Amino acid sequence: MAYQAVPLTPYGEGISSAHTIAASSSANSYTAAKQETDQQYCGADCRCKESGVECKMVPDRLTSPALSTADSGYHDSFFDARERNSEDGPSTAVAASGGPDDKREKNDDEGRVSAGTTAHEDYATREDGAPYITGLKLFLVMTALCMSVFLMALDSAIIAVAIPKITDEFNSLGDVGWYGSAYLLTVSALQLFFGKLYTFYSIKLIYFTAIGLFELGSLICGAAKSSLILILGRAIAGIGSAGLFSGSLIILAHSVPMARRPLFTGILGSMYGIAVVAGPLLGGVFTDKATWRWCFYINLPFGAISVLAIAFWFREPHRSAAPGRQEQEQQQLKTGECCPWRTRIKQFDPAGTVVFMPAVISLLLALQWAGTEYAWGDARIIALLAIFGVLAAVWLGLQWWQDEHATVPPRIIKKRTVWAACIYAFAGGGAFISSSYFIPIWFQAVQGVSAVESGIRILPFLLALVVASLFAGAVVTIWGYYAPFLWISTVVMSVGFGLLSTWNPRTKQPIWIGYQVVAGAGVGFGMQQPVIAVQTVLDIEDVPMGTSVIVFVQSLGGAIFVSIAESIFVNKLVAYLQTVFPGMDPKLIFTAGATELRKSVPRDLLARVIRGYSDALTRTLLMSAVLAAASVFGSLAIEWRSVKGRHITGAMA
Repeated sequence: MAYQAVPLTPYGEGISSAHTIAASSSANSYTAAKQETDQQYCGADCRCKESGVECKMVPDRLTSPALSTADSGYHDSFFDARERNSEDGPSTAVAASGGPDDKREKNDDEGRVSAGTTAHEDYATREDGAPYITGLKLFLVMTALCMSVFLMALDSAIIAVAIPKITDEFNSLGDVGWYGSAYLLTVSALQLFFGKLYTFYSIKLIYFTAIGLFELGSLICGAAKSSLILILGRAIAGIGSAGLFSGSLIILAHSVPMARRPLFTGILGSMYGIAVVAGPLLGGVFTDKATWRWCFYINLPFGAISVLAIAFWFREPHRSAAPGRQEQEQQQLKTGECCPWRTRIKQFDPAGTVVFMPAVISLLLALQWAGTEYAWGDARIIALLAIFGVLAAVWLGLQWWQDEHATVPPRIIKKRTVWAACIYAFAGGGAFISSSYFIPIWFQAVQGVSAVESGIRILPFLLALVVASLFAGAVVTIWGYYAPFLWISTVVMSVGFGLLSTWNPRTKQPIWIGYQVVAGAGVGFGMQQPVIAVQTVLDIEDVPMGTSVIVFVQSLGGAIFVSIAESIFVNKLVAYLQTVFPGMDPKLIFTAGATELRKSVPRDLLARVIRGYSDALTRTLLMSAVLAAASVFGSLAIEWRSVKGRHITGAMA
């Protein structure tokens, strides 16, 4: 027989669908093929419904060339195109097999497509059949992505040094908080929305749009003639930045095979750490030697280079030629065929987006103002937190109700590896970002060095982070398993930040260098593993949203805990000053700033004020240690999976 249609049978808790065009010369060869693939196949085009299975013969699919009747058994060539529902969601695998030694793609129990690990299968082609870029093209694309991530992270770190000069020029001391908040609000509010855009539209188009908005915002900031225009520019730059980091990781996912991706992801992630530390250094050079406006103008030429490199050498992925429901919707949204405008709008979860953005903005405004502009018990802060709570609950309900059309489809977040990676990224991001904010302040206030010098003294933290990130990426690329590095990161990071919290004005140089190395290594070991974990367990069509979720929770953790750390610092220092110096106005200390502390405090009181400053700052590092320890709930829950397709069952259940 040439072709035979076999109805599909249920698999697990859902309906399992698979379709193949099988050709064989005898009933025995057909039976052997069916036993090998351990499922029943339909030799046509099958559509699965929750209520049952409906098989439809599609004549134009039955165009496979006739095979030699001399072939038999496993040497009968056939083509698979299967789609089966696992416990966690649908997965699509496309495989071609020509003999007994071929390794077929298999769906693991999470629905992730896992490929073989032979040298021949070193992932020379992507899921869409196109080859991965290699050699010089890969180097140029990787360089462009590194520049984009570096500039995006630099933009959030460099402005701290420029703020004094900006406030002097615009006489805008009251707007200081908005220079950072305007950027942070738009970044956090739009990250998940960009995940949807990357899922349904051209990756190049969305990435170039993000770079364009980031560049436009930087240009407005550099040319600003007033504080209001500068704030507007920061907000526009934040919109672009929301799509840059996740977009860079998504482009990387389509440029490098999964088995080799950890090393490249580690390189990309290390750019963020470098920028956090390089920001104060470059900011100090620009403000002292040129003008603060170059803190923003520097983005323009490098952004243009990134656009050119991606435009010429990154290959845009093609949607599947035989798509499932979500892939069909992706194609329709890209081409506009058979897709009404209502369907297009629905795919972007307008109700969820309208609820999500004000929820995030309310939370961040409350954290930004609480303890600085207003007391935590102020009615405005309470109202903002209440609004956030109500809107967050509504948003979660909408996500559950809308299912596949939600901003974050529940089937993605319900995967154990995904929610565990989110927990780790949230806690680890909070620990890293808050510590990178307060460690330089400790050097400036307690050791009395300049902003540039403090940037130099934090280099041990940076170098350890970069080396550990690259080392972890290389080992995961060779070995395959990323879960152990999450465990190591939790332990080393907790110990490192715990050691940093013991700093005092008498701490010697070898101590503050060594402790930074431990903390930085802890951060570096696990910095990019959540992204790798999520990309390993998700189908390629879900990678954009999964990546955006991790980037969002990581940055949200940083935003939340930087604000909490600032409140801890302020409250601890005020309490100390009121106890030791009842007659001193705490505003004298805060308005002086870290670098001018020694000029503003009487000499006979300076030693005790510095001790109080140090105690207050190290409390924030103790908070980082607690967060690092809390990341254990995510790192231990991560499943043992390999980027090479292997899976250890029963590990860490």
